Amino acid sequence: MTRSGEGRILSRLAESQASAEDKRRQILDAAVRVFARKGFHASRVGDIAEEAGVAHGLLYHYFESKDQLLEAVFHENWSVLLERIGSVEETDEPAADQLRHIAAILLRTWLHLPDVVRVVVREFGRSPELAERIGELARPIELIERVIARGVARGEFEQDIDPRVAATVVYGGIDELLTGWVLDRLPADEEAVVAAERTFFAVSLRGLLAKSG
Repeated sequence: MTRSGEGRILSRLAESQASAEDKRRQILDAAVRVFARKGFHASRVGDIAEEAGVAHGLLYHYFESKDQLLEAVFHENWSVLLERIGSVEETDEPAADQLRHIAAILLRTWLHLPDVVRVVVREFGRSPELAERIGELARPIELIERVIARGVARGEFEQDIDPRVAATVVYGGIDELLTGWVLDRLPADEEAVVAAERTFFAVSLRGLLAKSG
């Protein structure tokens, strides 16, 4: 086979792989919309296929079940979020600034990906059975704990603070705000989210910061 022939074959393979990935993403995006709108248990695979504009059987080519779809929705979005907040830890900023940035990333996910937040909060955050299967849910707490521990070690935070307990309290506040927006218990427009972010920083950081003098 000539090099030009090999090149055409490789090009077609690359196009096929890209097309398959696009189709998979199309199905995942449709699943997010359907799960957010109807809830996981009330959703059918046929609903997702219809939303995605694909044949029922084609969906099973990419995902074995509705459960696998839900886990893929979680893993693929959560991994991006973990990568973003993990990059904050790599900076040499003061611990308080790192906490502000981590909290802002998590809270503003509501503005950028509200349907994903709805699915995670409703189907994972409130379901012990599902949450037990997804160990990544605890990773933001572990990251926040490390940031707080460094803040204590550097004298930026109060010395008698337990980093693990403090991290749980901080993340619990973030989780409750996201839940409040998902369940319509709190105003959830952009202005309200920014105001809630400011209040969260004021309340959560006040007890952490070392007292001067």
